Amino acid sequence: MNPLKRAVEHKGSAEFTRSELVGILAFTLRLMDVKAAKELIARSLEEGLLEEKDGLLVVNKALLEEEEAGEDLFNEMVSYMAESLGWEREEVLEGIKSMRERYGDLDEKVLAYLFGMDKGLDMSRFKDRIDV
Repeated sequence: MNPLKRAVEHKGSAEFTRSELVGILAFTLRLMDVKAAKELIARSLEEGLLEEKDGLLVVNKALLEEEEAGEDLFNEMVSYMAESLGWEREEVLEGIKSMRERYGDLDEKVLAYLFGMDKGLDMSRFKDRIDV
């Protein structure tokens, strides 16, 4: 689950001060350290998952739900590959990470698809669901 969604569920609101969001992510929910929380906020602002309004950070719920759907596909792909290869999920995730080093900053679903193909798996059932 996206850390921003967890923060929204925890607070019960989609509006945060910057320090409040860092505190929830790093200390209350213990999802990451302070540096990683600040990096997540910066990246989320760039991607449009967060918007700054009147000094508050507001979560773009529609975009967050779209991203969550994409993460579900990614997790489904990882589970399929782990089961098919007889590997642990962490091993598949490491393999996908190595694909990023080879192919650069592609979408994680595309990298997962390429990794599965590279391992000789039938990834056709995911082909039409990857939106790039």
